[in-house]
Parts: sequence; structure tokens; C-alpha cells
Amino acid sequence: MLKIDTGDTAWLLVSTAFVFLMIMPGLALFYGGLVRKKNVLSTIMYSFAALILISVEWVLVGYSLSFGPDKFGLIGDLSWIGLSGIGGSPNPDYAATIPALVFVAFQMMFAIITPAIISGSIAERMRFNAFALFILFWAVVAYNPVAHWVWGVGGWIRELGALDFAGGTVVHILSGVSALVAALVLGKRKRVGKEQFVPHNIPMVVIGTGLLWFGWFGFNAGSALSANGLAAYAFINTNTAAAAGALAWLLVEWSHYGKPTSVGAASGAVAGLVAITPAAGFVTPLASIIIGLIGGALCYNSVALLKAKLGYDDALDAFGIHGIGGTWGAVATGLFATTTINEAGANGLFYGDGSLLTKQLIAVAATYAMAAVSTFLILKLVSLIVPLRASQEEEEAGLDQSLHGEEGYRDYSLGVTDPSYSSKYNQLKVPEQEGYSSTS
Repeated sequence: MLKIDTGDTAWLLVSTAFVFLMIMPGLALFYGGLVRKKNVLSTIMYSFAALILISVEWVLVGYSLSFGPDKFGLIGDLSWIGLSGIGGSPNPDYAATIPALVFVAFQMMFAIITPAIISGSIAERMRFNAFALFILFWAVVAYNPVAHWVWGVGGWIRELGALDFAGGTVVHILSGVSALVAALVLGKRKRVGKEQFVPHNIPMVVIGTGLLWFGWFGFNAGSALSANGLAAYAFINTNTAAAAGALAWLLVEWSHYGKPTSVGAASGAVAGLVAITPAAGFVTPLASIIIGLIGGALCYNSVALLKAKLGYDDALDAFGIHGIGGTWGAVATGLFATTTINEAGANGLFYGDGSLLTKQLIAVAATYAMAAVSTFLILKLVSLIVPLRASQEEEEAGLDQSLHGEEGYRDYSLGVTDPSYSSKYNQLKVPEQEGYSSTS
């Protein structure tokens, strides 16, 4: 009979909470600070929507489709619908020392953050109801199958022998390529190319980055599924690659523009974190430096040069950082992986086995294809139900006010002039009491 290890269980519970912090408020603040102030709340709401909707979807069908008994190497069946049969005992197929429900919760956080990443590409122009429908369909059609391919027992990519320690293909390539397709389908924001769009709150971006970096320790080191030496390698590799990514981005940016920026440092750190994710539990700390440095430089050039040359409007560079960074990370795993770090892994090209690199490239290509086709079809389906994009008038006014009836920054001491706010504001006013005046 399997015995639960309390140390492993505690570590995975903490790691789950770490990844939750990545979503809310980490990613929400990171993305929210990068947009114009009239769209800060609508951008945060995309992450909130992913948290709300996918939390329910995962319990109902998502976990069963992703990790349930295999069907043809492509998808899990619905044996565990509503988490039927999943309880406090371990599932030896995935984690033999922790309760199955803890593994469910940990993987749920990955399922939530992946569609939230996509929102960076369509910020400031996609309607909230359309985004909500899109991510629900996308979770079932795209995320759940690819999670099964890569991590599910019997999944064809897992059986192939390709490696993805914590989500380079499942999370970052899948979301990054989907983000690019979504940006192309929706089209450019109004006035892109005619005026400069700059982040409205850079301190918010930096705070969000810090929370992402912190949470990423749970994302990667938690994927060891045990409080052991492998988790230690994943932890140190995560931090090292993030620092190297930030350093590379700053150096290239400094050379290109003449000044290092805090937004650049934040973007480079995220690029390094993305790049190390698939390799974190398979490579040495020295390799993590190389992976982070190349990841930071590649993502910078994707954002600063490739996007401008090709002319697509990936608003917050979800593809440039997650798609490109995740691709490099998957390839780097095929180069730098070594069984001296993880006996359950494989040796990469630089350790004498070039076959792993081939397997990684196959996994990358399959994920690109799945992301591109499924995202395009789902967006077309959603467009038949509700409009995908806000109107020109709504976009000009800002999605916070036009779609949500709120503003991120408002000085109520100046009074309320917008009729749509007056009734809500009056309801929320503090009643005048002795010693208090609403004008004081």
C-alpha cells in the first residue's frame, strides 16, 4: 500500500499556492501595468476570468481529459469526470507519495495560467464575453489534449520520449502560438503604428515580475513532485536562468537603444523563466545560464525586431516571450539534458544522444500545429456567437469603462460626472455622521 509522505505533500501544497500567486496577482499586474490606463482593469479581468472559469472546468472535465485513462494516445477519457474516484490516496501513475487531490490542484494552476498568458496578445481590444467563451472552448480542445500528449500516461509525446519538465510545450508554446493566432485574427489595435503605446504603470510591471519570479519556484521546483534533490536543481536552475535572461535582455537593449530599462529587465527575467521551464529538472546549473542568456537575447529580438518587421500586433508580446522562449527551452532540453541530474530523463545532444533533440522538435512541431489550428477554429466559432472585438468607440473610450463600467484610477473627491457611475457611487458613499462631512 502506498504511503503518503507529509514532506512531499506539504511541498506540493506550497508550490500550488506559489503558482496561484503567479496568476493573481503576478501575471495580472505584469500585464495590467503594460497597457494604457484606460484598459488596466479589463486586462486584469482576463486573468481573473481564467482563474474563475478554468477552476470549474478542470474539476468537471479538464483533469479527466488531461490525466485520465488514455484513449489512443490522444486524450484521457471521462472516468474521472467531476473528480469521481479521486481522493486522498496517491495515484502511483503520477505521484506516489502525495494525495491525488493535491496533484489535481497543482496541475489545475498550470491549466489556469496557460489561457491567461494568451490574453497578453489580445489586450485592449477583445470583448470580455468573447474571451470567456474562447478560453473555455480552448481549454477542452487545445490544453487538455496537449497536456495528455505530454504528461498523461499513454500520451503519444510522452511515449515518444520527448521531455517537458514543467510546461515548455504544454504551457508556453501552446499559449504563445495561440496568442499569435489570436492577435492575427482580431487584427491590430486602433492607431497602432500611428502613435506610441507605452506602459501606464511600470512599477506595477516590476512588482508583477517579482511575483511571477517568486511563483515560478513552485511552477518548476514543484514539478519534481517531491521535496528532494531534483526539486533543488529545478529551484536553482529557475533562479539562475531568470537572472541570465534579464542580463541578456538588458545588454542587448542597452546596445540597441543606448539605455537599459526596467521594463526590459522585467521582460528578460520572464523570458529566462520561460526558457528554463521545460529543462529545469534535466540540466545543470551551468546549462541554465546558457539557456537563460540565449532565451533573453532571442526574446528581445523577437519583440523588438521580428514583430516590427512582420507587423502583427501582439499587444504584450505573449508570442515573443512565451512562444519563442518556450520553443528555445524545448530545443535546449534536447541539447543540454543529462541523466546525471535526472535519471528519469534522457541525455541530450551534448551528452551523446542526438535522438532526444529530434523528439523535442517533433513535440514542438505538434504543439505549434495544435495551437494554430485549434485557436483559429475556436475563434471563428466564438465569432458566430458573440462579436470578438470591441467597437471602435468602445476601444477609444477604453475597455474598462465601455465593457466593465469601471475605471482603474479615479479621484472621487472631484465628483462623478459619468452618468453610468453616479448611481453606483451614491450607493457606496459613506453616510454623513457626527464629525464627518463628505466635503471634508
